[in-house]
Amino acid sequence: MAGAVTAKNNKRSVVRRTIYYYGKATLKHWPYFALDILSSTGYAFFLTFGNPMIIARIVDRISEGFVPADQIFSVFWKDILLLVICNVLGQVSSKLQDYSLWKLQILAYYDLSTLCFDTLSNQSMTFHNNRFGGSLVSQTSKFANAYNQLMQTVTYSIIPAVATVVFIIAILFPLVPVYVLIVIAFLAVYILVVYRIFKRLLKLNAETAGAQNRLSGELSDSITNILAVKTSGREQYERDLFGRINREVYVTDSKRMRGSLFSGAVASSMIVVIMVILSFFLAGGNAWFGISSGTIVLMFSYTNNLTMRFNMLTSVMQSINHIFGDAYDMTIILDEPRLVSDVVDAKDLIVSKGDIIFSDLSFWYTDAEMPETVFEHFDLKIPAGQRIGLVGKSGSGKTTLTRLLLRLVDIQEGKILVDGQDISRVTQVSLRRQIAYVPQEPLLFHRTIAENISYGRPDATMEEIRQAAADANALEFIEKLPKGFDTITGERGVKLSGGQRQRIVIARAILTDAPILVLDEATSALDSESEQLIQAALQNLMKGRTSIVIAHRLSTVASLDRIVVLKNGRIAEDGVHADLVKKNGEYADLWTRQTLGADPGLRD
Repeated sequence: MAGAVTAKNNKRSVVRRTIYYYGKATLKHWPYFALDILSSTGYAFFLTFGNPMIIARIVDRISEGFVPADQIFSVFWKDILLLVICNVLGQVSSKLQDYSLWKLQILAYYDLSTLCFDTLSNQSMTFHNNRFGGSLVSQTSKFANAYNQLMQTVTYSIIPAVATVVFIIAILFPLVPVYVLIVIAFLAVYILVVYRIFKRLLKLNAETAGAQNRLSGELSDSITNILAVKTSGREQYERDLFGRINREVYVTDSKRMRGSLFSGAVASSMIVVIMVILSFFLAGGNAWFGISSGTIVLMFSYTNNLTMRFNMLTSVMQSINHIFGDAYDMTIILDEPRLVSDVVDAKDLIVSKGDIIFSDLSFWYTDAEMPETVFEHFDLKIPAGQRIGLVGKSGSGKTTLTRLLLRLVDIQEGKILVDGQDISRVTQVSLRRQIAYVPQEPLLFHRTIAENISYGRPDATMEEIRQAAADANALEFIEKLPKGFDTITGERGVKLSGGQRQRIVIARAILTDAPILVLDEATSALDSESEQLIQAALQNLMKGRTSIVIAHRLSTVASLDRIVVLKNGRIAEDGVHADLVKKNGEYADLWTRQTLGADPGLRD
């Protein structure tokens, strides 16, 4: 029971937070919102209330007695002029309403999309590793689009409905107070009933939106890995998996439909009651209360408009439910604390030498069911300009150590210093701009080869890009492509081979020219010939730079200044290749197994 109450409160809290984000985006452009309210109110008044008021004046005048044909214009010219003015003002209000809404939607959509992008791009790798990329894209789109839907609902339904109630009270209450009081009482009950139904539907909308996001994530995951699906003959498996999630969408959407239809039936019943009350007043109003013909026209026109507005209240509530359901997941993400964030007074990292110190470092993954400790009181000093190799079996902590240096995740205890500066006290952007990182899996954008190479230095000239490609042994294959450096690589670089992708990434690191270099299995995707050709480029690249090299092939690190062997998050051995082989320890065992062709699995 307590869990159900907590879940309900959480949903309400998320709705309030969604309103906060939407409200903040709206108030940022408040002049357009104010114009939207005024124009919507003006549109409702002039065309819905102004016209009937003038017609009622004409009806009352006609009911007083016959108007000769030659006196029509002299008697009714004011009313005719008022009708023209009223309709002109109504149409002007309508166009202002469209303009202000459209402008507000464009501006707020831009702000909300930027907010989502900034939030996602500044979250930690732990956050992204636990989520589907396709699902995040879907949630971002839904969140921004939901705002547009909300503002359309507010502009074209909610504001006119509220204005209708206010104008009816202001205009009809002095004429027929009893009737207005009865109608308002029924409306109050009607709104209460619809609101209670609205709260019940809110949960169903959140469940439907969640299922739809999971469906988008599964579709994205399957399409992104379509080669693996096809080469494994697993099309049916993926279809079954997609079908199960799609079934969830079908079931939750069906529940939402039934709830909405029930809400509509209740609302329609109450509207019928209001119209029955109106019919009694129309039939006996003149006899019982002395209501004039013009006032009867007003009562019918205004009440009919009121019932039409509130008859749509169910669909409005349904739309609002759907809107908050679509925004639900992204609102939670926007409120989620950043696992890695800059301190308030963070300064830019300035690297003059490039020495690195891991001091009394402790780190464990917090997103596992049981905390997984990787490092405990770990110490490592890397002098400026030293080329160091990190080796060890899978799970020893090699790649994790470089991720901590890049602050893709944060340590729990200890310090990491670069040139004596605590990296937790500097901006993440300035830190990563001082480190050229080449990962095991080449990371390419769906852009041109030139754009991918110059990603770390967007101001680089074409000649500098060509030179970097040449140094990475990539120029030859690039120039053979039909469009050369203007070739689009495809999503994740699918149009290139693994070795070609890796050489593009290495060219990017060469062009970045950062004082610290991290190579995480940088040559693992290359064939033997390409690896030999590129090793010389990497040796040149490492000169004068603090370099951390993680390698599956120990021959890659054998010539480095120093090799650190990690085992279970600790330094098992530390020295140069020749000395470590002579020790017959952990490194010698790995070297012997690899040179004999028995790969014990060195990947982290």
